[in-house]
Amino acid sequence: MDGHLQRVELPASLHAALDHPEHLPHAAELMTKQLRGANAAVRELLLALSVGFALPGPLPADLRHKVGRGAVEDLDALVDRAEAAGLLMPDGTVAGPARHALLTVTPTAKIHALQRELVAVFASAGQPLGNLARELARGGLADPRVARELEQAADTALQHDPRLASQLYEEALLAGADPLATAARRAQAAAGDGELDAAARIIDTLLVSTDPPDVRRGMDVAASVWAQRGMLARAADVYNWLGTERVEASAPLAAVALLGAGDLKGAQAFFPPEAPQGSPTLLASALLQTGQGILASLGENPQQGIAVLIHASDLLNSAGAALPLPETPGALAALLALHSGEPHLAETVCRAAVAAGQGGSAAQPRLLLLQAWAAMMQDKPEDARLAATEAAKINHWPLVPRDEFLSAALDVGLARRNGEVPELLRAWDRAREAMLHTSVDLYSLLPWGELLIAASRLRERRRVAHYVDEAWKLLGRLGEPSLWAVPLHWAAVQAALLNESPADLAPHATALAKAATHSHLAAILAAAGKAWVSVLAGRFRPAEVEGAARLLGAVGMPWEGARLAGHAAARADDRRDMMRLLSCARDLHPQGGPAGGATGTPEVPAGTGAEHGGKAQPDASGLSEREKEVARLVLEGKTYREIGESIYISPRTAEHHIARIRRRLGAENRSDLLARLRLALGTDNSPPANPQRLHPRQE
Repeated sequence: MDGHLQRVELPASLHAALDHPEHLPHAAELMTKQLRGANAAVRELLLALSVGFALPGPLPADLRHKVGRGAVEDLDALVDRAEAAGLLMPDGTVAGPARHALLTVTPTAKIHALQRELVAVFASAGQPLGNLARELARGGLADPRVARELEQAADTALQHDPRLASQLYEEALLAGADPLATAARRAQAAAGDGELDAAARIIDTLLVSTDPPDVRRGMDVAASVWAQRGMLARAADVYNWLGTERVEASAPLAAVALLGAGDLKGAQAFFPPEAPQGSPTLLASALLQTGQGILASLGENPQQGIAVLIHASDLLNSAGAALPLPETPGALAALLALHSGEPHLAETVCRAAVAAGQGGSAAQPRLLLLQAWAAMMQDKPEDARLAATEAAKINHWPLVPRDEFLSAALDVGLARRNGEVPELLRAWDRAREAMLHTSVDLYSLLPWGELLIAASRLRERRRVAHYVDEAWKLLGRLGEPSLWAVPLHWAAVQAALLNESPADLAPHATALAKAATHSHLAAILAAAGKAWVSVLAGRFRPAEVEGAARLLGAVGMPWEGARLAGHAAARADDRRDMMRLLSCARDLHPQGGPAGGATGTPEVPAGTGAEHGGKAQPDASGLSEREKEVARLVLEGKTYREIGESIYISPRTAEHHIARIRRRLGAENRSDLLARLRLALGTDNSPPANPQRLHPRQE
C-alpha cells in the first residue's frame, strides 16, 4: 500500500501551466501523465468533483467500490493528497485551472456517463438539480431528466421573466426536450421579451406540423404578435384558422381581435352571449369580462362596456398573469374612456395597469402611451411627454410598430396644440413613416383622427386619405357604433374647418347630431361644431359659443374649447362679449400659447382698446406685451393663420397686429421689419426659413 500513500508531487512546469490559461492544453497533458498509477484515484476523485459531485458524497459508484474494497486508501486520504497538491480547494471544489484541464483531457463519453450518474443521485434523493441542470445542458449532456427539469423551470419563469424562460427553454432543447411540444411556450417567451420575429418563426414551425400540440396557446401568441405589428386583421385570421371548435378559453381574445378588424359576426360566433362561464379563476374571469366589455361597446348602451372592462382590468391586475393578448383589458378600458370624453378615467385605469405590470413587459409601452394620450386631452403636455418617454425606455427593445404609430401620433397632437410649426413638421415626418408600418383597426381610430387634423393643417391630407377611408369602411361594417365613431367624426369636422370646406363638414356634423340622441359626447361635439361654423360665418351668439367651449373642456378637450372661445373673441363686435370669451379661453387653457416667452392668453383683436393700460402699454421697444408676443411668432416664420392658431386670434387680426408693428418700428419692407424686430426684442433670431410666409396671401 506504500504506493497508494505516496504524495502527489506536481512538477513546477505543471503549476506554471495551470496558472496561465493559454497553456492549459499543455497542462492537461502534464496532468494526465502525473495523475496515473498510484495517483489515479486522486484523478478519479477530482474528475467526479469537476462534473458536479460533492464531498462528502455520495460519489460515483466505481470510486466508492474501490475505496470500499481497499483498492485505494480511504476518502480522507485522497482528499488530503489532492489538497496538498493544490488541486483541491478547502471548500471541496477543484481548482479552476485543474478542473478545466481534467475536463479537457477526459473523453466526452466518460464525462457524460459520470454526469448521468450524478443526475441519478439527485433523482434518488428527490433533490432538484437547480443551476446544475443548466450547466449540464450547456455542457452537451442529453438527458430527459435534465430536459424535464429545465422545461419546468422555464414554465415557472414564463409569466414573470420571459427572457429567463427563453434561455431555459433553449437549454432544455439542448438536453433533449421536444422542440415541437415546447414551440408554443418558446414563442410566448420570445414575444414577451420583444423578439417578435423569433416568436413568429417558432410559430411557423408549429403550424407546418400535421397535429400541432398546444395549438391554442400558439395562436394566442401569433395573434398578439400580429396585433403588436399593427396588423390586427391578421390576428383575426389566426383565430379564424383556429376555428370555434378549438378556441376554448381563448374565445374572448378572438372576439377582441375580430371586432378590432371589423368583423362583428365573426366575433359573435366565437364569443356568443350565451357562452359558458368557464372556471371562476381570476384569469378566466378577466378574459370573460374583456370579451363582454368589448362587445358591449358596440351595443345600445356602450357606456356599460367601460365598467365591464375596468372590472376585467382589475381582475387581470390581481391575477398577475402575463399572457399573450391582442389588447389588454386596461388598454381597451382606457380607449373606451377616451372615446367617451373621460380622459381622467382613462389615465387612472392605465396607471393602475402599469403599476400591476398588466400583460407583462410587452404591454407596458401601450398602456403608458394611452396614459400620455389621456394627459394630452386634459391639456397636461408635460405629463404626456413624461409618460411617452417612459414608454419608449421601459423595455430593452424599441417600440413595436403599433406602439410606435401611437407614439408618433401623440407627438403630432402635442406639437399641434403647442402651435410650433417646426415641431409639428418634425412630428409629422415621424408619423408619416410610422403609418406605413401599420394598418387601420378599431383600436387605432384616435391616432388616425389626430393625423387627419394635422394633415389638413399641413395640406397633406392625401397622405392619410386612404387610411381614413379604411376607417370609415371598418366602422360601417360594425354598424357605425357611436362610441367608436363620434371622435373620428369630430376630427373630420375639425379637418373640414381647417380646409374651409363646408361640403366636407356637413355629413360629419349630421352624423354627430344624429348620434347626439344617445351619446352625451356626440351632443357636445355637435354643439361645438355648430358654434365653430357660426364663428367662422361671423354670425354667432357669444353665450352659445362660451357654453360649447366649456362643454368641450368638460369632456377632456380644454384646448379645443379654448381655441373656439379665442377665435370667437377675435370676431366679437361687443367689447364685453370679447372679454367674456377671452376669459373663457384663459380658464380652459391657462398655460397655452407658444413657447419662448408668450403670455399664454388669447389675444385681443386689434383696435378694441382692450390692450391699453397695465402691461399692455408699450415699453422702450415701442411694442406692447401683446405685440411682442406676435413679433416672436413672426420671427419664428409663422403665417398669419399659424399666429392666430397659436394665440387664439383670427388670421386677419394677426395681419392687423403686424401692420401696426411695422408702422411703430418704421419698417419699410419685410426684411427691414425682421431686422428691427430682432433689435426690439433683443434677440439674435435668424431670419425665418421662408420669409415669404408673412405675405397676406399666405395666411
